[in-house]
Amino acid sequence: MRKYGRVDANQISVVKALRSAGASVQSLASIGKGCPDLLVGFEGINYLLEVKDGKKPPSERKLTDDQVKWMDSWDGEVIVVNSPKEALVEIAAIQGEDDWTHWALQHLS
Repeated sequence: MRKYGRVDANQISVVKALRSAGASVQSLASIGKGCPDLLVGFEGINYLLEVKDGKKPPSERKLTDDQVKWMDSWDGEVIVVNSPKEALVEIAAIQGEDDWTHWALQHLS
């Protein structure tokens, strides 16, 4: 079991996109042990995001054993995202935005 988590190369751009859309973002990566990378607050709702690098091949984007165990034991949802756009689209969809793709693209800087 890894003591501390790694940060994927695109995590900074995901955080930047979320913050530009008005979200609060706290990195949880230093917790490690399978804990998701980001705690995101947006319009009164909290989200847990696991960031994977969408530029890597699918075999290198798989969840680790620790991440699978953590998610299986958590009584809540974790959203796995591969890009800033995907993070915004996922949150917009949960927020109930009718045209979530358009909304997400407007919030990308």
